[in-house]
Amino acid sequence: MDQDKEIIVRDGKEFRTNPIIKGIYTADPAPMVYGDTLYLYTTHDEDELVNNFYTMYDWRCFSTKDMVHWTDHGKIFSLDDISWADDRAWAPQCIERNGKFYLYCPVHRIDGGMSIAVGVSDKPEGPFTDIGHPLVNEDDWNDIDPTVFIDDDGQAYLYFGNPELRYVLLNEDMISYNEEVGICKVPMTEEAFDKGDHMTGTSYAEGPWFYKRNGLYYMVYAAFKGGTGMEHLAYSTSKNATGPWTYGGVLMTEEGGVFTNHPGVCDFKGHSYLFYHTGDLPGGSLFHRSVCVVEFTYKEDGSIETIAKVDGIDAI
Repeated sequence: MDQDKEIIVRDGKEFRTNPIIKGIYTADPAPMVYGDTLYLYTTHDEDELVNNFYTMYDWRCFSTKDMVHWTDHGKIFSLDDISWADDRAWAPQCIERNGKFYLYCPVHRIDGGMSIAVGVSDKPEGPFTDIGHPLVNEDDWNDIDPTVFIDDDGQAYLYFGNPELRYVLLNEDMISYNEEVGICKVPMTEEAFDKGDHMTGTSYAEGPWFYKRNGLYYMVYAAFKGGTGMEHLAYSTSKNATGPWTYGGVLMTEEGGVFTNHPGVCDFKGHSYLFYHTGDLPGGSLFHRSVCVVEFTYKEDGSIETIAKVDGIDAI
C-alpha cells in the first residue's frame, strides 16, 4: 500500500494531507514515541458493515520518523488472536516497559460484555500475543477505551470507560493490577468534566487519553455537550495521577467530524500533536472513519486553546 501518494510540497517543505492514512478506514488513533520513531496504533473500520454498525476485527500499526512518510505495518493483532472474544476490536493504546510492548484493547467477550485484553510483543510493530484472559472484566459495558501511562515513580495507571471514567493500578508486569485497591471509579462531577448531556450528566463520554507533561496530568477525552449528537474533544487536568480533576475546556469542536471522536496526544521531536478521526476519506461515514493529525502548542500555564482541524501536517 502506498501511504505516500498524497505528499505535496508546500512553502518549500513536504506536507502530508489529512487523513494521513489513505488506503483503509482507520479510527481511534493511539501514538507512541519510541526512540526516533512515532508509532501510531489504530482500529480498522471494515468496508462491509454487519448489521449497519461498527464492524471492526483487528488493529493496525503505522510508523514515521518525520510525520510525512509513513510505513504501514499492517494487521498486528486481531480478534482471531483472542480465543475468548468474538467482536468489537475497539480503541487501543500501546506502551513499552522493560523491553516489552503492551497493547491494551477493548473487546466483546463471548457470552458477556466488554472487557480489556492485553497483547504482548517484543517489537513495537508486533505481532502481539494475547495473555489468554481479560485484564479488566466487570461484567458490564463500561470496560472500553483503555489509556495507559507509567509515572516517574514507576507506577503504571490504566484508565478506561464509558460512561464512567475508571482506573486500575497496574503491577510492574503490566498484565495484572493491584486487586487490593481494585477498580476505582472517578467522581463524575461538573467541576471535573463540565456539565454535559452524556449519561453521567457531565460532558465526559469515552476515549480517555492520559498523560503527564511538565508536572501536570492531562485527561483528554471525547465529550458530549449541547445536544449536537456528535462528540467533540475536551480535556481536564490534575496535580495528581488519580485526581481530583479540573475541567480545562474544549480541545476540538465537533464541526466537520462524525458521531465519534478519539484523541491521541504526544510530543515528538520538539513538536506537540493531537491525533483524531473524521469521515473525510471517500465513502466516509460514522462507521467509516479516518485518522488525522494537527500540530498544536501549550500555553505557558499548561492550558490548551481550542484546536482547529487542519488539511495536513508539515514534515519535521
